[in-house]
Amino acid sequence: MKISTLGYSIKQGLKNIQRNLLFSLASVGTMIACLFLFGIFYSIILNMEHEVKDIQSSLKVSVFFDEGASEEQIAQIGTEIMKLENIANMNYISADVAWKGYIEDVYQGDNEYVNSVFGDDNPLANSSSYEISLKDVSRQDVTVKQLEAISGVRKVNSSDGTAKALSALIKLLSYISIGVIAILLLVSLFLISNTITIGISVRKEEIAIMKLIGAKDIFVRAPFLVEGVFIGLIGSLIPLIIMYFVYNAMTGYLAAHFELIANMVQFVTVGEVFKGLAPISILMGVGVGFFGSLLTTHKHLRV
Repeated sequence: MKISTLGYSIKQGLKNIQRNLLFSLASVGTMIACLFLFGIFYSIILNMEHEVKDIQSSLKVSVFFDEGASEEQIAQIGTEIMKLENIANMNYISADVAWKGYIEDVYQGDNEYVNSVFGDDNPLANSSSYEISLKDVSRQDVTVKQLEAISGVRKVNSSDGTAKALSALIKLLSYISIGVIAILLLVSLFLISNTITIGISVRKEEIAIMKLIGAKDIFVRAPFLVEGVFIGLIGSLIPLIIMYFVYNAMTGYLAAHFELIANMVQFVTVGEVFKGLAPISILMGVGVGFFGSLLTTHKHLRV
């Protein structure tokens, strides 16, 4: 397309928006509402996934050794464990460390009482273990079986129920995200299509004359494509600006006024949110505007 033709298309596209200002504003307004809702939903999902990943990272698998295992055997078991694909990191917990942790958790660190009952004995003398974090908690069952198959491993403790629940939650969030995005795209596509259809109806005679004198399809359709892209672009930029200030204000307010939430939840920064939200929203807006216009002009410009 020549520069002059491109300039003409942009100029006519903007004129189309002015001619159908009311319908264009309605399309932009609906696009703003849809993408703003998408931004809210996206930020909620992102924060929930962040919290789920934090919980996942706190889930540990404990590997206990056969009684009487030597330090050399324990080291060899550790080497075999680290060869497994799903192992993120591993820490060795000695029997003494395990007993001290048990005293802190159960007896609130009351060493005098513990010494009076157990003396110098360590009831967890055979409880040395490797504490393991997994890369993918959804694959915990497979990893546990691999750990149990290692020679010298007596028992493997894991949080099967929690891991499955978290994996199911992540899948549910993904499905909900896809469903909401699909609905919003369809609504926006329908509204932009209606706006372009009205523009075509207003210029029907003019378009017919242009076609009769030999104007190519791309020349006739280009202004309407520009119109759809502009509507989509404006409809995606405005909610991003609003969302930026709303997200900062809401997370700051919740952190400042609700101590329980502040202690339990660490919000994703606005930069992290917009790193994904901004390009997705702009692509959605411009893409819906372009394809909505393309489909509509293909349907109605057969003159």
